[in-house]
Amino acid sequence: MSKLADLLQTDDWKTEKHVPVVEVNKSGEDRVEITASVGKEIAHPNTTEHHIRWIELYFLPGGEKHPYQVGRYEFAAHGASTDGPDTSDVYSSPEISSVFRTSKSGTVIAKSYCNIHGLWTSETEV
Repeated sequence: MSKLADLLQTDDWKTEKHVPVVEVNKSGEDRVEITASVGKEIAHPNTTEHHIRWIELYFLPGGEKHPYQVGRYEFAAHGASTDGPDTSDVYSSPEISSVFRTSKSGTVIAKSYCNIHGLWTSETEV
């Protein structure tokens, strides 16, 4: 049986369209603003057959053992309708903005899930 860590894929987001891209802006003493997206440099398809299902964000404070889940963001519109696959013009875009508060430095961990290519992850220091 595989361990979850063995299933997480990573790469350079500039050459791989599945890697979540995380941008962090620390404003004030404890406010952390995050934007995360999939397909920033190379567009990821968003069709009924091939799409990003969700992005999850975690924060691991320096020196701590366990991360805190910041949020989970689901993308449900992929062009499907009662008329069949890719028949509507409503498509989610796999990008989110989130804010959390902490006075600690650490690592933001992002995970994304492609319905065909599986789990992807990236990390960014705060």
